[in-house]
Order: sequence, then C-alpha cells, then structure tokens
Amino acid sequence: MSSKIIELVISVFAGSALGVFYFTGLWWTVRKLPLVRSPAILSLGSFLLRTAVVLAGFYLAMGGQWERLAACLVGFLAARLVLVRRFGPERLKKG
Repeated sequence: MSSKIIELVISVFAGSALGVFYFTGLWWTVRKLPLVRSPAILSLGSFLLRTAVVLAGFYLAMGGQWERLAACLVGFLAARLVLVRRFGPERLKKG
C-alpha cells in the first residue's frame, strides 16, 4: 500500500515538473513573438516541442497504470494554477 502511495506522489511531482516546463515554455514563446520575423513558425515549433515532451513524460510517468497518469495530470494542472497565480495578468499590472 505505501509503495502505491509513493508511486502516486512521484507521479504528481513528475506532472508538476512537466507543467512547469510546458507553461514556462508557453510564457517564453508569447514574450518572444513580437521579436521574431516568423511568429507562426515559433508558435508551431514551440507547441510541437512542448507537447511532445509532455506527452512523452506522461507516458513514462504512467508506467501503464491509469492511476499514475491521473496523478501526473493533477500535478500538471496544479503547476498551471500556481504559475497563473504567480505570473498572471493581475501580478504583471502591479509590478
């Protein structure tokens, strides 16, 4: 039982790391769009890279168990929530 809980906690942390990677990459991409000659290529390339890394990470973290995939998704969404609260539009207006 305790090894199952440890696996789920590790999956949550893996999902959080993937979420930080994905949404930090999205933030970086959006900030660079006005500076590049071809924003469409940057957008598409960034999306494909971020999505491929996250899907591969989910697949590895899942290990064939749907519970671990669900835990990974919870971590991913938690990372999104934390990053939006930390760097959201309201925070940018204040600073």
